[in-house]
Amino acid sequence: MTSIPSTTGSDPCPDSYAAARLRLLHQGVLTGPPRRAALARLTDQWLAALLGEAHGVALVAVGGYGRGELSPRSDLDVMLLHDGSVDASKIAAIADRVWYPVWDMGLALDHSVRTPAEARRTAADDLKVHLGLLDARHLGGDERLTAALRATAYADWRAQAPLRLPELRELGEERARRQGELRFLLEPDLKEARGGLRDAVALRAVAASWLADAPREGLERARGLLLDTRDVLHLVTGRATDRLALQEQDQIATARGLPDADALLREVYEAARTVSYAADVTWREVGRVLRARSGRPRLRRILGGRGGRGGFVEPERVPLAEGVVEQDGEAVLARTARPERDPVLPLRAAAAAAQAGLPLSPHAVRRLAATAGPLPVPWPAEAREALVTLLGAGEPAVAVWEALDAEGLVSGLLPEWEHVRSRPQRNPVHRWTVDRHLVETAVRAAALARGVHRPDLLLVAALLHDIGKGRPGDHSAAGEALTREAAARIGFDPADTDVLATLVRHHLLLAETATRRDLDDPATVRAVTDAVAHPGTLELLHALTEADALATGPAAWSAWRASLVADLVRRAAAALADGAAPDRAVPGPPSAEDGRVVAEALRTGGPAVRLRSRPEGTAPDDAAVPVGVELTIAVPEQPGVLPATAGLLALHRLTVRAAELRAVDGALLLNWRVATEFGSLPEPAQLRNDLVRVLDGSLDVVARLAEREAAYNDRRRGITHAPPRVTVATGGSREATVLEVRAQDAPGLLHRIGRALETAGVWVRSAHVSTLGSNAVDAFYVTTGEGAPLTEPDAGVLAEVLEQALK
Repeated sequence: MTSIPSTTGSDPCPDSYAAARLRLLHQGVLTGPPRRAALARLTDQWLAALLGEAHGVALVAVGGYGRGELSPRSDLDVMLLHDGSVDASKIAAIADRVWYPVWDMGLALDHSVRTPAEARRTAADDLKVHLGLLDARHLGGDERLTAALRATAYADWRAQAPLRLPELRELGEERARRQGELRFLLEPDLKEARGGLRDAVALRAVAASWLADAPREGLERARGLLLDTRDVLHLVTGRATDRLALQEQDQIATARGLPDADALLREVYEAARTVSYAADVTWREVGRVLRARSGRPRLRRILGGRGGRGGFVEPERVPLAEGVVEQDGEAVLARTARPERDPVLPLRAAAAAAQAGLPLSPHAVRRLAATAGPLPVPWPAEAREALVTLLGAGEPAVAVWEALDAEGLVSGLLPEWEHVRSRPQRNPVHRWTVDRHLVETAVRAAALARGVHRPDLLLVAALLHDIGKGRPGDHSAAGEALTREAAARIGFDPADTDVLATLVRHHLLLAETATRRDLDDPATVRAVTDAVAHPGTLELLHALTEADALATGPAAWSAWRASLVADLVRRAAAALADGAAPDRAVPGPPSAEDGRVVAEALRTGGPAVRLRSRPEGTAPDDAAVPVGVELTIAVPEQPGVLPATAGLLALHRLTVRAAELRAVDGALLLNWRVATEFGSLPEPAQLRNDLVRVLDGSLDVVARLAEREAAYNDRRRGITHAPPRVTVATGGSREATVLEVRAQDAPGLLHRIGRALETAGVWVRSAHVSTLGSNAVDAFYVTTGEGAPLTEPDAGVLAEVLEQALK
């Protein structure tokens, strides 16, 4: 705790103190921490002189004054402590001798008169009093009284920490609900809002409990910046205020030597971000420590267990992804993880944490920031998919993104991010800073991902749509150029890069056109179709428009505005429908290698399997994990091949990234692109033998997957995703009925789809499966047993049955 030497002065005259105080505050020789410390010393000397010689009495500074953090208009928090041996009238006279000159000076005084026992009882009843005593500092009188008070306050605090810390956390949460989050407010309260000075004090109290400690890097600097800003606020306004009002921000920025109010807010927001992140990490650690102190772990130690001496049980570590495990409610790095050899690991860990609804361990993030190498340019497919998976996780992605951003990893991945980081938006409609608005837009877009054909492009466009803010000129035009650079670096091909650039350039087009133009005027629709020339891009722009508005604030989206935009989109889609080319290409004939696998299956009458790695991009030396694996399986045509094969891959923890199924010369040919969730690849012979057992019924893949799915769902209980969506693609094929399935990717998803279709009695003639981040976007061409397309009513019923099965 801060220690400021106090000197008993010989002149208690208030005029001398007032003159010295004015010189100190307005001559500008000292600023920041030196000025606060000097003001505290000057005030110490004056109050000690007012007290004079006293026996059995001590004058004690508590709270902010005890820490020596006196801003120009701060209250003086002072306690007159006495041992009870002095007559009450004499104590009252001493108090008057100290209090009245302070009041006469016009200074705010928070005062009390107590014995040590009374102080202890009051602290036991009032958490705020106890917090103030932790910063108790001697001003004058009997030093032994002050020392004993501090010792008792700390001993009680540590003994009562399991009860008091949850109370302290609840106070902070209630304050945040009341005051909001400092780093997103246009007129923030530097003290009371979340991430402000109150939270910084709470972190000191947690450290004093010895149960947990806050991340220290940058925390003192952040706290100092908030205090410096409050000092200038007091001097500019002449009032004891903690709120940065809009009309005073330019003047405060000038006094702080900053170019404008935006620069001031950005500094304040960065400091608040540091405090908020430290608070999140600290309270999580407090919760973990308190849970570990509960009776259950003690019972386990008494009963004994594996993995440790004296019956201690090793913390359970559940694999989440290659190099990432879940431990004690956090996503942490596996013991075998090698960030220096695995540049995709930061994104893989972030995606795994967000999908599991877990925080990313701060120790893991720091290690990744310190050791992970840069991604090759363009990024490998695994890195791009991990980014999309992270963004597609919805609300849990926010905390994970903040953890990456706190350690500089986001700016390392996306250099464009640094320019919008903590950038304020001077528009009362906006709830967030630019960077947080972009993340919130991705969260909203994740909820709309089931309604678009390319959820990956929607999510990345959501993340980048305002990336041009703060640049010269139109932020949409600037954002288009930045998006082209970022998309190419991330690894999108030229066609996808064009779509992303179009979405960013025109992300305001639909809302502005629908609300400002006559929808019956053909020129209005033409303005949209001239800018967005493809139905799929229009579909994405519609979803981005809604996500952007919902992330802006409640005033930005209404039923009226939504209906206008939807009407404009319907008209533009109808105009684009004439001559629109179909999206789905007809697959060519099988390759020679595929033909050999088919011939092997027909010759043996059983499955034929080919497995090979297909590296993408440039991997670092000694990279242990293959980034792409091609698996080809051919089976003589028979019922149940799709669910059997998909179930087998799930059992071997192979994640399906893309797949195609088609009939070739009396066999079913399945081409898969897969990746291992963790661990090494299975051998082709093992896959073949297991597939034979699944097809003949000797390996109960349904029961095995049910056990795993139950464990998976238990770990993710409470995590919500957009519901699955199954539609019939009208006109998708003349020979078959096309079912389009969009759902949250999960272990065994394709197996469940295949089983549902098999149970419904339809044949899967071909399938096109793709996983875009965490979203499965699949198309199944199905027929009746006689090989004919389903009737329209039967197709509708099948779509409903399949959708219910996936829920």
